[in-house]
Amino acid sequence: MGEVFKFKEFEVNQEGCAMKINTDGVLLGAMVDSDKPSRILDVGSGTGVIALMLAQRFPNAMVDAVDIDQTAYRRTLENFQVSPFAARMSARYGDFEIDGEQEIYDLIVANPPFYINALHNPDTRKRLARHTDLDFFKRLIAFASRNLSPRGTLQLIVPIDVSKDILPYTDSEGLFLVKEVCIRSFDYSEPIRKIMVFSNANRQTEESIDFVIYQEKGIYSDGYRDILKPFFIAF
Repeated sequence: MGEVFKFKEFEVNQEGCAMKINTDGVLLGAMVDSDKPSRILDVGSGTGVIALMLAQRFPNAMVDAVDIDQTAYRRTLENFQVSPFAARMSARYGDFEIDGEQEIYDLIVANPPFYINALHNPDTRKRLARHTDLDFFKRLIAFASRNLSPRGTLQLIVPIDVSKDILPYTDSEGLFLVKEVCIRSFDYSEPIRKIMVFSNANRQTEESIDFVIYQEKGIYSDGYRDILKPFFIAF
C-alpha cells in the first residue's frame, strides 16, 4: 500500500511507520462489537487507522490512542488532526499504563505485535512494533480489568497460538471471553487469526463465529467486502 491510503471518509499517511496498514488492523476496526461506546482506547495505534475506523463507526465516542514509538505517535496525531473526527480524537506518546490509569473506557482495542519468542528483528523500530512477549498481554489485560467500565470490553486480534496463551491471564484478572471470531483465508483453510472479545461481566455465553477473507485466490469474499464497504473506496 502506498504512503497515503485513502478511505471513504478519511485518509492515513503511513510514511515512516514501522507497521503499515494491514489486514489484521482493518478487520479489527471493522468488526469490533460494541454498543455505543462513549470512550475508546486504541493501544499501539501505529498509523492510527483502527482508531479512525472506530471514530467513523461510533460518531458519539471520544477516541484515545497511544503508542510507544515516537514516529508512530506523531503520524497518528497528524492523521487524527486532518480527519473529520479530529475534535473527538487524541493521541499520546508512551506506555499505555502510565497516563491512562485514571481513565475509564467502554472499549479498549489492540492489534498487538505477535512475534512471541521469535528472533528479534534487527531493525530497532520494527522490533519495537512487531516483537513482544506475553508480558505485554499480561500488562494490557490487567490494565483493562482496572480501566473498563461495567459494560466495557477488551477486543484483540491475535494469531491462533497466541489466543491460547493469553487465556490464563484473562482468567486471573476476571475477564471473560464472550465472543471470538475465527478468521480464515479460505473456507477450507485453518484459522490464522482470532478476534477475541473479553468482558468484566460474565455473560454466561460464549459466541464463536467463522470469517473468511477470500472466496478464491485474488477474490475477496462477500463478507469481507460487506464489512469493509463503509471504509474502502474500492468496495
